[in-house]
Amino acid sequence: MRFLIDMNLTPRWVPFLEGANYECRHWSRIGPVTAGDSEICAYARKHGFVVITNDMDFPQILAHTGEGGPSVVLLRGEPLSPVVRGRVLLEALAQCADDLRVGALLTINWSDKVRANLLPLRR
Repeated sequence: MRFLIDMNLTPRWVPFLEGANYECRHWSRIGPVTAGDSEICAYARKHGFVVITNDMDFPQILAHTGEGGPSVVLLRGEPLSPVVRGRVLLEALAQCADDLRVGALLTINWSDKVRANLLPLRR
């Protein structure tokens, strides 16, 4: 799986995920920092990335467009650093890998509870 880290998360997620043998890029290395969420979503869909974010706009975009991708991992609750949340993220990625490959919204909340919804999201 390939991951695209949204601008609202630290670039420190890149070496963390690469250390777990995932391909990963931070949006700041790909496109303009002023890019809208729809542009980031379209790029991820076109290039086969799963977006990791804490921005609620991504689920709204998926619900509004009815698209089957890209898959989105939504991290909810602070702190959002790999040091604190990394282990839970890796466990969730392993647990939900099949869903993320076909298209899913994966939410990890502040209590580290994981919920997956397959795409497209129904309005």
